[in-house]
Amino acid sequence: MSWEKICLLSDLVEHSGRTALLGDKQVAVFYVPNEVPSVYALDNWDPLGEAFVLSRGIVGDIGGTLCVASPLYKEHYALADGRCLDAEGIAVKSWDVDVRGEEVWLKAE
Repeated sequence: MSWEKICLLSDLVEHSGRTALLGDKQVAVFYVPNEVPSVYALDNWDPLGEAFVLSRGIVGDIGGTLCVASPLYKEHYALADGRCLDAEGIAVKSWDVDVRGEEVWLKAE
């Protein structure tokens, strides 16, 4: 497995998501600057809404778990591991992220 640079921190919007491409995969990248870690990455595909929309969701927390609410049906996905907080057994892939100075890197499969 290798690491790939996908963007700069300055390309990201605080407390929000952006879409990046890792090969042919759409990845939702979230920047939460007051948290450690501050950058998270999930598949952009919403498995319940069946669309590439998670990067457009609202970032927040439920019971102290950082998450993104899908803009379609409002399910919440944990930023740390991609599990759906509202439906057991549903999850999206989470990606390992490394911030190197101003660069954001993802671990490719």
